[in-house]
Amino acid sequence: AIGSSTGGPQALFEVIKNLKGLSQPILVTQHMPPTFTRILASNIERQTGVPTAEAEEGMALQPGKVLVAPGDYHMTVERGGNGGVVKLSQTPPENFCRPAVDPMFRSIAAMFGSATLGVILTGMGHDGREGARSITDAGGMIVAQDEKSSVVWGMPGAVAMAGLASKILPIGEIGAYLRRRAGGRP
Repeated sequence: AIGSSTGGPQALFEVIKNLKGLSQPILVTQHMPPTFTRILASNIERQTGVPTAEAEEGMALQPGKVLVAPGDYHMTVERGGNGGVVKLSQTPPENFCRPAVDPMFRSIAAMFGSATLGVILTGMGHDGREGARSITDAGGMIVAQDEKSSVVWGMPGAVAMAGLASKILPIGEIGAYLRRRAGGRP
């Protein structure tokens, strides 16, 4: 599960290009308004070669496929079908954002527990910090982008300063690290 905001699209391209062919689903919450998230999903697929779609209600999580939270909707997951399915809601904004990273992280932690790998990339504010706490409390791991490579070190900085990051890495190293943790070959 990957959360990002200011500077996020370029950071997402850099990370996701290393994740082609993984057996795990990949969820993305990028702070962005409606319409732009559909364009982002299309651009991720085009620039990385990784299958990507804007998430829809009830969509099944699929191995190696990126699902992007649609603008103005929180994206969470719950058990259903042969695994997880996407739930979308317009509950109140969290951290002044909808979509917000925290709801996604909380739901992923609840569903996957210690198998959860969360990533927090460049962005303003502290969205993702409390969700990261849910992931680490469940035994999962959090990777945060380092300050030097972040456009804004608000979100990853909040996670790092709260002591929740298992690793703090420059953007160019995150994708390869995730691939190794997920058991995929480069």
